[in-house]
Amino acid sequence: MSRPDSLATQRTRARIAQATARLIAEHGLTDWTAAKRKACRELGLPERATLPANDEVEQALHDYNTLFRHRSQPLSLRAQREAAMKWMDELSRWNPVLIGGAAAGWATEHSDVHLELEAEDPKEVELALINAGVEYAAATATDLSSRVELRLDGDNCGIRLSILTPLQRRNRPRRDDARLSPAELRSLLED
Repeated sequence: MSRPDSLATQRTRARIAQATARLIAEHGLTDWTAAKRKACRELGLPERATLPANDEVEQALHDYNTLFRHRSQPLSLRAQREAAMKWMDELSRWNPVLIGGAAAGWATEHSDVHLELEAEDPKEVELALINAGVEYAAATATDLSSRVELRLDGDNCGIRLSILTPLQRRNRPRRDDARLSPAELRSLLED
């Protein structure tokens, strides 16, 4: 049985999470592991310091936005969610789901809107985008479960599409990640 973290370790993890959240919010860092390491360097901590989990960084981002961006972040988040709704309507035949920061509510103005699509063949989505005259580029996959990732330029933000097969979507890890269906997102926007 493992021992719980000491109070000093918990405080260090919290400091790293807060510094990481600041780097993500202010500088748009998207690689959270690199942001955690950079936060350690900025805090003068050793590289072997116990790094916070992503959920701790998400909580720190919520806290950061509440403290320092209590006016601008809700407006930015709403714009991102409206862009997501537009694209979810456009891509409805692939059962889109909003994931990531815009779904969880911690997104910054640097965050991409991240949509997960379900398609037996990713080329279907690519052909539909080409036929609609939408420019896109291949993107580096952010997780191992997605077969293909594409990035589009939305009106005010980047749109990232993760295309999974039905089997990949069914077998994706069940984490507590925020996921919003079009109906759930529409309901949020109406409130």
